[in-house]
Amino acid sequence: MATCQNTNVRCPFSVSRRQFLHGCACASAAALLPVLPGCVCEDGEEKETAAGPKPRVRLVFTHTGGATWPNVGYDYEGRKKALAESLAKECPGIELLPATVRNGGEAKKLLEEDKTREVDGYIVYMVGLWTGAPPLIAAAGKPTLLVDDLYAGSGEFLIQFAAARRAGRNVAGVSSSRFKDVVAAVRGFGSVKQPGKADRFAADCMAAARKRYQAAGPLETKREDRPPACDVDECLKQLRGSTILLVGRKPGGFEKAIEAAFGTKTVALDFPPLEQAHKEADAAEAERWAAQWTRGAEKVVEPSAEEIRKSAAMYVGMRKLMEQHQARAITINCLGGFYGGRISAYPCLGFCQLNNDGLVGACESDMRSTFTMLVMSFLTGRPGFISDPVLDTSRNQIIYAHCVAPFKVYGPSGPSNPYHIRSHSEDRKGAALRSLMPLGRMTTTVEVDPPRKQIVFHQGKAVANIDEDKACRTKLAAEVKGDMDKLMNYWDQWGWHRVTFYGDLGEPVRQLAAKLAYEVVEEA
Repeated sequence: MATCQNTNVRCPFSVSRRQFLHGCACASAAALLPVLPGCVCEDGEEKETAAGPKPRVRLVFTHTGGATWPNVGYDYEGRKKALAESLAKECPGIELLPATVRNGGEAKKLLEEDKTREVDGYIVYMVGLWTGAPPLIAAAGKPTLLVDDLYAGSGEFLIQFAAARRAGRNVAGVSSSRFKDVVAAVRGFGSVKQPGKADRFAADCMAAARKRYQAAGPLETKREDRPPACDVDECLKQLRGSTILLVGRKPGGFEKAIEAAFGTKTVALDFPPLEQAHKEADAAEAERWAAQWTRGAEKVVEPSAEEIRKSAAMYVGMRKLMEQHQARAITINCLGGFYGGRISAYPCLGFCQLNNDGLVGACESDMRSTFTMLVMSFLTGRPGFISDPVLDTSRNQIIYAHCVAPFKVYGPSGPSNPYHIRSHSEDRKGAALRSLMPLGRMTTTVEVDPPRKQIVFHQGKAVANIDEDKACRTKLAAEVKGDMDKLMNYWDQWGWHRVTFYGDLGEPVRQLAAKLAYEVVEEA
């Protein structure tokens, strides 16, 4: 049930003597206009005036809770309180009406109740994931602002903002680590009572937001970032002889498409064979892998030695199943299996080892990403990093976040980078990995989709390994090569996952696309 507070959220707004005098000049001009929502002071920052009635804007916080982003046990109430107070302080010219919505039913109820409240617009502040509320509010017809609280609502924000744009809705979006960018967008509601301004809210808001985006810096490519020339024909030959194990999900149209187009077979298994292989794994071999991973780690944070050993036994079990089916790749409905008690250890560390060894271990039974990793491993000899991306427009960065990542990003014969052994972030259980990947290097991010005959593609330069407790353990930040605004446009069509590879791999990707007669969709 939606929790709504009808009390107005207000706070005083203090100004300096210079700002006061400048505001008086603005007030004189206001006499010529029916409403003046704000003026621009010498520092370039808009300040609201008291002219005209305050817009009434519903501040909707969306989240579910439990084992999802940001993480289990997250202090949603504290975060919502802090955000509401900060917005009220920074936007005194707007009457904010806070509410919390946890699902589509609560969103519908709130929208129905707001028909009697003369609400002028909506701020949907996503402090968690997968409520289903944002598209319902976006479709209500009021000026709407979607905000991603970074590493909290990112997947739902990216998908729903792209969908709203594609549908031509009056919806703006903010995905920035700089709170001032959120404030500036919220202040855009100050003009919605002016004639014709409400209909232009999104266009005006996004035009102003783009001026605040951080411009891209120099993105030179180092020679070692370019792999040797690829052999597309050899890649396709290896795909014809390959098998993918799909655990915990039934195959569908995608699996049929890759077999028809490439000869790549899918073998689907339920959870019991995997859990049996895990339970029957050779104890001495599992102990050796656990010791090797622990010795190689820069540090072990949460997991116990026994938890790491269980992960090693899962790896040994996965390898046994792959050998039985002569499979080159495996992808598991890991969250469904673990949360549902169908498997008793996460496969994260095992996936990492498979990817380091030139095989493919992929998360969440995502067959498109698994197939992409398989294709690119044959094409370039390098492992992929499947992730849930986050956009930060204030830094021109895309942050690739997941609890599985290789630490031999240039392939089995390449150097290793440091890593930490952590718990799986969302539920704080099991054992997973934070890989501290090389910086200053070009990365190439792709998804290969045979049913559409398309490859989605963007590039960036790795600039930081983000240390943030919210969301997944590995967070590789890359400076985007191209147009950050364009990069917001494709998530509703391609979903949240992307697969990132080290190197300037634009030429191999285009050679593959040309051979297959596929379109390359350059999303940035």
